[in-house]
Amino acid sequence: MRPVLRILAITTMRNEAPFILEWIAYHRHIGVTDFLVFSNDCDDGTDALLDRLDAMGVLSHVRNHSGGKKTVQWRALTKAQRHPLTRDADWIYVTDVDEFLCIHAGDGKIADLMAAVPEAEGFAIPWRMFGNASVQVFNDTPVTDQFTKAAPKALVWPWRAVQYKSLYKQTGTYEKLGIHHPKASSADAMTHWVDGNGKPLPRHLGTVVPTTDPRYGLAQINHYALGSAESFLVKAARGKPNHTSDPIDLAYWSDRNFNTVTDTRIQRHGKAIRDGIAALMQDQTVAELHAAGVSWRKAKIKALLRTSDYFYLMARIRQMPETRVLDMGEQVSLLKQLFAIRREIAQRKRAEKNQ
Repeated sequence: MRPVLRILAITTMRNEAPFILEWIAYHRHIGVTDFLVFSNDCDDGTDALLDRLDAMGVLSHVRNHSGGKKTVQWRALTKAQRHPLTRDADWIYVTDVDEFLCIHAGDGKIADLMAAVPEAEGFAIPWRMFGNASVQVFNDTPVTDQFTKAAPKALVWPWRAVQYKSLYKQTGTYEKLGIHHPKASSADAMTHWVDGNGKPLPRHLGTVVPTTDPRYGLAQINHYALGSAESFLVKAARGKPNHTSDPIDLAYWSDRNFNTVTDTRIQRHGKAIRDGIAALMQDQTVAELHAAGVSWRKAKIKALLRTSDYFYLMARIRQMPETRVLDMGEQVSLLKQLFAIRREIAQRKRAEKNQ
């Protein structure tokens, strides 16, 4: 009998208690065998809930901390690199709790994705932005049920639309973990990598894969970056884990609020998700900690809405229309202009460094 592949998901969390059980239940269902979760600076009991799930053998929880030269996400990845779960994994997937690996091949399991391209050693799976779908109020309901409106199949602007996350085989050829892909130790390390359609990718892979063609043939990352408008306020107050100086504001909202098409394909796993959540909630401590996290978020939302800045943020969100999809020619033009600006900045920095 063939041994079961050990597939490891690595993630960081802060104040995500209401969303943990759904995310775990779903990814367990599609084939993730191990979870390595880092938490930091939690106020809503996320760390306590993760501790309980750790004690139950559902995941491994490591308490992280903010501060210092590295951001919390990079600090977590440095620690993860040395963790026994990483060493023992056959495949690795670095992700976030608002990202769901949605596989279209076969029955929607990781095994089906691998079977579709058996020679692949890495899958660069593109983000698909799921918009707010006009959901204003935070509810303790699976995000995969609430948010079914998404970006179109082909999109290159905003530029984050062409980013991705990786599911890759541990071949021993990577120097360290990365947010979008592992850091390669040689030019040949990423030879057998494919995109969301199963098509081969170049060996030198950046953090974007620009293409004007549809790119979700085999799989996509359902990226529920916004959630309800109320929950977005909590996210804005928390800030980004990897770019702490970048605000989460109306620009962030505008770049992601695509409600262009309906995509409910992940809901074929709906019963499995609900059953998985229910199984975890059979533990009284888990159920209590989940409920406490929900209560904390509702209280946090009320408190934020009593402040001027977040009241105005909510009001402006409600005023804003959904994000418009630009003509593809205009999208490509904007992307090229951005890349040209970035090249100029990089050249200027190199020149200043060499002076």
